[in-house]
Amino acid sequence: MELPLTGGCNCGAVRYEVGEPLVRASYCHCRRCQRRTGTAASAQAHPAPESFRIVAGEDRLRVWRPESGGEKWFCGECGSALFGSNPAHPESIGIRMGTFDDDPGVRPSVRQFVAYAAPWEPIPDDGLPRFPESRHASDGR
Repeated sequence: MELPLTGGCNCGAVRYEVGEPLVRASYCHCRRCQRRTGTAASAQAHPAPESFRIVAGEDRLRVWRPESGGEKWFCGECGSALFGSNPAHPESIGIRMGTFDDDPGVRPSVRQFVAYAAPWEPIPDDGLPRFPESRHASDGR
């Protein structure tokens, strides 16, 4: 893995870099991620604080800010879901793993919001820890 890690949207309008190795990755099974991606779970990688930056197309970014939960950032040109952030956890950004140019060098190590898992796709028996709600619920955040 070479740093910086790079990635972006389908049309190339938005590009980003991550200057340090990723801290962790996770799967989210919440209904919001299911609807946002059209899949049973969303895989996201979490960079060290302040190591993620937009290097092109910041003016093309759009955001959906639901009443509760994290913001969902996407390209306003092609609609690619790029990353999420949560004002309640400003140090934590979730970069959509499918948007990296190359292997980001990290694998998901936890599954969260499994209480909302899609009934049409069983969660694989991969041995990862599972949390019915947010993984933050167990550490008081």
